[in-house]
Amino acid sequence: MAFVELFVVALVPVLKTLIITAVGLFLALERINLLGSTARHHLNNLVFYIFTPALVASSLAETVTSSNIISLWFMPVNILLTFIIGSVLGWILVKITKTPIHLHGLVISCCSAGNLGNLLLIIIPAVCEEKNSPFGDSITCSTNGKAYASLSMAVGAVYIWTYIYNMIRASGSQHNNTSTQVPKLPPMDMEHESQLALPLIAYQTTHDHHQGHAVKKMKQHIKIWTQRIKFKMLFAPSTIATIVGILIGVSSLLRKLIIGNEAPLHVIDSSASMLGEAAIPAMTLIVGANLLKGLKKSEVGVWIVIGIQVIRYVALPLSGICVVKVARHYGLVGSDSLYQFVLLLQYALPSAMTIGTITQLFEVGESECSVIMLWNYALASVALTLWTTYYMWILS
Repeated sequence: MAFVELFVVALVPVLKTLIITAVGLFLALERINLLGSTARHHLNNLVFYIFTPALVASSLAETVTSSNIISLWFMPVNILLTFIIGSVLGWILVKITKTPIHLHGLVISCCSAGNLGNLLLIIIPAVCEEKNSPFGDSITCSTNGKAYASLSMAVGAVYIWTYIYNMIRASGSQHNNTSTQVPKLPPMDMEHESQLALPLIAYQTTHDHHQGHAVKKMKQHIKIWTQRIKFKMLFAPSTIATIVGILIGVSSLLRKLIIGNEAPLHVIDSSASMLGEAAIPAMTLIVGANLLKGLKKSEVGVWIVIGIQVIRYVALPLSGICVVKVARHYGLVGSDSLYQFVLLLQYALPSAMTIGTITQLFEVGESECSVIMLWNYALASVALTLWTTYYMWILS
């Protein structure tokens, strides 16, 4: 595939995202006021409870089968590694730039959570349909590609609505206790609060001369985090939708009843797919609407924005090459070059749009998130294209 053709393939989905973002910004203007704060709040609830679960469930049910799900076991592990590596790098960034406490969760989230759903669902089929695609027959490539992208979207949604959701909620709780509805907790110093922004990476126990006091302090930290984290979000609507979609896909009986034009209950799948189609544009409109607030006032510094871009478009893609090469060496990912291409691409994507939805839900870091997303997706048109080209070159 020629570089110019590849550039267009990768550029078009990013441009679509930027255009819809601009529409959201326009609708949020005071003269228009179709996406004011109240409208955005209600739209976020629809995205969280209806649109995203419908998209995840219908995509998985249609593409994941009992025969291909076993061979895809490494993808959830690979996505988890993107979150872990991104979180470590994000935590280092907030320490270096001295990011405000209530923005720790946002910055780390933007570094760790990539757009694992809608961009892949657009890019992969587009690459497969190219005449000179290195991934073989276009029909087989598109079918397998949709399965890979759907599973990526579902697994990413589970991680985002558990890990990212609770991290943003915890780090922003003192900023707006009313919106987050966090119980009043024991006072903590600034260092402890910053550590809470990244419990899985940065948690450090207090060193004390008396063992009994150290154990007491540790129990206090555990109790605080138990209060702060909503463990019911482990079973968020997107998580439940993932389970339902996989069960339908791998069960031959349920698949015959629901999936396919001849299925008796095909209307259920069609309705879910129709609702799911609203998820991506709705999330993108929200990001654009929040951008208006970000253009007026934002606490995010220039070095924070630059740091996030370096992590997402330099450090993470290079890390991904190492991870996938090691996995391929030990035979963990099979010989399917398209599958390996998707695994590599998961490290080079811009930040997840869902982060904007979560910041809107808690009313913390909304404007800062919009500014970060603006630069993130503006640079994606170049960075994502270059990495896509390189990944296809090393796999061909």
